[in-house]
Amino acid sequence: MEKPSATDYAPPLTAATIWRDVPEPNRLLTVNFFKKQTAAVGIAADCHRKDFWSRLIAGLLEIDRVERGRISCFASVKPAVTNTFHGFHGGAVAAISEVVSIACARTVVAEDNELFLGELGISYLSSVQENAELTVDAFVIRSGRNVTVIGVEFKMRETSKLLYTAHATFYTMPKAKL
Repeated sequence: MEKPSATDYAPPLTAATIWRDVPEPNRLLTVNFFKKQTAAVGIAADCHRKDFWSRLIAGLLEIDRVERGRISCFASVKPAVTNTFHGFHGGAVAAISEVVSIACARTVVAEDNELFLGELGISYLSSVQENAELTVDAFVIRSGRNVTVIGVEFKMRETSKLLYTAHATFYTMPKAKL
């Protein structure tokens, strides 16, 4: 028996299946929504270079304070990381949470211990618009021999309104005993 391929499970991306029981106005709204989301805008060539995403996220951050178990920085909501509604894209929030929590974990975990991210949970409490200035605070909730838990809070810089919270759980890789 032949092994099934990926195309056996899903239709090709170029083909669209429209259910007949969906009313015509709803079909048009849905199709137009997807066309608007995937507008025929080309992707710049430099977006394909290595570490593009890391450099983009690092360009949003400005370090304010680094202490043992605590990091504070400022983030700018630039147009490159906004969604269709000109709000801060959730993927950018997650990426910043990951970067800042790794840096915070490194303030309490020895450099020779290898960490890996086991869990990243984010609560999106409120939206923030393009060109906003945020304060991002990361702090250690718990740090032990094998597990380190970091909390991250995103607040408006002027009003200190809480916008997003995140928690990251890092596990320490066991050292090989040879």
